[in-house]
Amino acid sequence: MLSTPPVLLSIAGYDPSSGAGVTADVKTAAAHGCYAITCITAVTVQTTQGVRKVQPLDPEMVSQTLFELAADIPIHAVRIGMLGSSAVAGEVARFLEPVRPSIVVLDPVIRSSSGTGLLDERGEAVIRDRLLRLATVVTPNAEEAAALTGTEVRSIEQARVAARKLQEMDARSVVITGGHLPENTDVLLWRDLEGVVHEALIPGERINSEATHGTGCAFASALACNLANGEIMPDAVRNAKQYVRQAIQNAYPLGRGKGPMNHLFRT
Repeated sequence: MLSTPPVLLSIAGYDPSSGAGVTADVKTAAAHGCYAITCITAVTVQTTQGVRKVQPLDPEMVSQTLFELAADIPIHAVRIGMLGSSAVAGEVARFLEPVRPSIVVLDPVIRSSSGTGLLDERGEAVIRDRLLRLATVVTPNAEEAAALTGTEVRSIEQARVAARKLQEMDARSVVITGGHLPENTDVLLWRDLEGVVHEALIPGERINSEATHGTGCAFASALACNLANGEIMPDAVRNAKQYVRQAIQNAYPLGRGKGPMNHLFRT
């Protein structure tokens, strides 16, 4: 009998174009030798051209799904993406507080790349006040880091300041992804097993491609899988960044807007 792979629980929205959200997480998990189980937080009307409508799910449905899954299947890692509403965000926090999975990657999705708001202000408060402290690592882009910390993030130095502020807000480890920064460099702050804080700058290279839909989702889920596979934090971050880069480079044309990456390029 084959051994059971690490299980990733994806808590995120549903993207019909499969570039982001739970369906993208399923593909990313498969690419990393993991098995994905999912809890949909919201359904959307969206394509490669943008998000048209968001409908959060009933919070009780989300809560029941999470607790039933946890009672049935051992969970090795959790990836939290789009939450859709403050009520759903609260139920996710209520689930995590007693269960305490060993690996939780929080991708604080606040608005889509096309500009559509995906979480209200009360939902942002749940992220700041409850979910940050429950996460192993939080992975905002520059815009999301600015929204959570109330500071401007337009350079590496400002990203370093925001990362430190997020740690002061009880985040254990922080990766501010650099795709929106001129230098395209990620800023990583992480605590080792002794509680010592380390910093690393992880450079990248900008790729001339329209296949960039769902990059934040893929990075966060790849990071969660890497950690579940036993990688230490800096290696897990570097390898997740490399995976996203290669998935963009190996993408095929799809849609009339920002298309999806090729999550399964390895196969």
